Amino acid sequence: MKQFQYVRPANQQGVLAAIAQPGTKIIAGGSNLVDLMKHGVMTPDKLVDINKLPLRNISGISNGLHIGALALNSQVAEDQQVKTKFPLLSQALNAGASAQLRNMATVGGNMMQRTRCPYFYDTAMPCNKRAPGTGCGAKEGFNRMHAIFGFSDKCIAVHPSDMCVALAALDATVLIQGRKGTRHLKFADFHRLPGTTPELDNNLAKDELITGVEIPNNNFAQHSYYLKVRDRASYAFALISVAAALDIQNGIIKDARLAMGGVAHKPWRLTAAEQLLKGKPATVASFEQAAQVAMQGAKAFKDNAFKLQMAPASITEALTHAAGLV
Repeated sequence: MKQFQYVRPANQQGVLAAIAQPGTKIIAGGSNLVDLMKHGVMTPDKLVDINKLPLRNISGISNGLHIGALALNSQVAEDQQVKTKFPLLSQALNAGASAQLRNMATVGGNMMQRTRCPYFYDTAMPCNKRAPGTGCGAKEGFNRMHAIFGFSDKCIAVHPSDMCVALAALDATVLIQGRKGTRHLKFADFHRLPGTTPELDNNLAKDELITGVEIPNNNFAQHSYYLKVRDRASYAFALISVAAALDIQNGIIKDARLAMGGVAHKPWRLTAAEQLLKGKPATVASFEQAAQVAMQGAKAFKDNAFKLQMAPASITEALTHAAGLV
């Protein structure tokens, strides 16, 4: 591992000053960054530890819930407000990683975690995300885990987080602090598609700090479900995941939210399927119709064609569970 400097500012002003310097990276739980440094994938000159900042709170606000960027994944998953008002988020967090990792990983760090594409981790292989301009080893390589939506000829990697899929479905907002002030960014706009710059995972500037996430109130608590399809029962990344939430009144769907993981470079929101479901009866037939709409534009590679069948089946299953029909 490359030698690096380590600083631990006592306040937010100190953090913002430190991260303005080139070659710096923020560290909190370190559950992804340290791993990447050990592999030589990321080689920062300086780590800025933000654990002294007061960003661990989970608190109700006038229109929803505020979660600090340093709140641990395990803390959020077991928080009573989250479990009662936003069970979809709790389910997604408990589906991710292992208990040990959830006790270290933070909300902000989860948002910043990088792809688990094996060509990204192998420094001997070409990867436009790790080394721009070198090519994409996955396109003609082993691409079983890779994207079926939103990819480009530069990168076909997928975003790995479960938490982020749920937050995208819940229309969360990211709170960001920079030296010029605070800005709010819709969660669905935080992560990026690869396009011609796959090295950029999100729209956070290098001198900005995530301070928290806010989730607006909704009517989905009674009918929500997070489905994760993976190769083994625990500690595996999603082949396909689905965050499904329904507002059902007298058997009719008044509102719907759907997002998928394991299929794109970012959490993939299924807005066309959501619109189709509104006003429909909460039946398996409606869910199957929505799943077909959701798959429009999907395209597979050599090894991941199974996702074209697995994805609509997973959407239908997640909606069926959310509606309480099984």
